[in-house]
Amino acid sequence: MALLRRHTDLKNVFYERVRTETRQVPEPERRLRETVTKLKETVARQKAEIEELRHLVARLTLASAVLIHDDDQQTGSTAADNVVPLHRPPT
Repeated sequence: MALLRRHTDLKNVFYERVRTETRQVPEPERRLRETVTKLKETVARQKAEIEELRHLVARLTLASAVLIHDDDQQTGSTAADNVVPLHRPPT
């Protein structure tokens, strides 16, 4: 045990050699790899969901604009009395 504490480089070489010769992956490394895989899948699902929600927001915004425009045309009103249209400054 004292040898392992003093010579961590030899310990690392030994464990690496055992791993390559037996072709085994240590349990902690295997668990970490599984966790990383699960997290990557979660991130991919969340990115897809965010993209889908962005498209939904755009569609709902357009639908709202169409409904407001159609309502304005049916009632004949163009703007409320207290709304002042903004004009571009002359260039």
